[in-house]
Amino acid sequence: MSSMQRWILRRRPEGEVRPGDLELVTEPMPEPGTGEVLVRTIYLSLDPTNRLWMSDQDQYMPPVNIGETMRGISVGVVETSRSDRLKPGDIVNGLGGWSTHFIANGNHLAPLFAQQGLPLTAYMSVLGATGLTAWYGMCDIGHPKSGETVVVSAAAGAVGSIAGQLAKFRGARVIGIAGGKAKCDWLTNDLGFDGAIDYKSEDVGDALDKLCPDGIDVNFENVGGTIMDAVFSRMNLFGRFALCGMIAAYNDDGRPTGPTDFSRVLMKRLTIRGFLVSDFYPRAAEAMAELIPSVTSGKLKWKVHVDQGLEGAMDSLQRLFTGNHDGKLLIQLSPEP
Repeated sequence: MSSMQRWILRRRPEGEVRPGDLELVTEPMPEPGTGEVLVRTIYLSLDPTNRLWMSDQDQYMPPVNIGETMRGISVGVVETSRSDRLKPGDIVNGLGGWSTHFIANGNHLAPLFAQQGLPLTAYMSVLGATGLTAWYGMCDIGHPKSGETVVVSAAAGAVGSIAGQLAKFRGARVIGIAGGKAKCDWLTNDLGFDGAIDYKSEDVGDALDKLCPDGIDVNFENVGGTIMDAVFSRMNLFGRFALCGMIAAYNDDGRPTGPTDFSRVLMKRLTIRGFLVSDFYPRAAEAMAELIPSVTSGKLKWKVHVDQGLEGAMDSLQRLFTGNHDGKLLIQLSPEP
């Protein structure tokens, strides 16, 4: 191929991402310099944090600059190498961006060594950042104990579905909050959750009172907003609150609101911790020691939703906010080797 495509951030979205906020451009194929590699993207991850990166609000990474390639995590194959560390044909992952091809320093990419019998998509989901996020949020911060009640919001999503199963493995009662009957049925029938709440058709607070009559010990929070508030107001003494995301507010222009009954932190001596998976990368082997055998044995269940083609990335991104996908959301940009 003599050309490549990439999505460029043209303006910062106000509210929902709209046509014109990003532009798809076609450009000549670049050549790697000394120490660099040219990578062909195979899979691109779409994540709620993509929306944050488009904004200039205070966040954990610098925002994407106007005129730059939209940032995104990807898995690809090295096509040309001028790096001593990587060779053509190597599968790598990193921040490749919304692009069919990209140039990167060979030292900034992680070679991917796939387990036999597992698809490449596993390393973009349950055995990638998704699985690590779920493991550390639930096991390192939530610390669920046998008999405790755990609530997971966005429970049918990529991270929530894994986090809930990890709590079940530790003997906890797990209640998931998801959108739609099909997702709720999947949580209880296939993943073994003890209950599920359809926030689209049920009052979350009333449902929590029925399913968690003795209160909530651990909350794995992915949503924020009114759902978070309903869970927060039912937290037990010494409850743990792992704050993974607040997607309900990512399209809002103002700052996300916090819990209305914040005095509960004091009265119930709650522990609230926000976290990013990057905080735990040095300890990845610790999580993988449980995740890999759980996945290969079939004990830990996971899903991916794969859209095709970079040109549809804007439409695919909206699935994150409508819930019109199951599990981890990916775009396939090119064939697997």
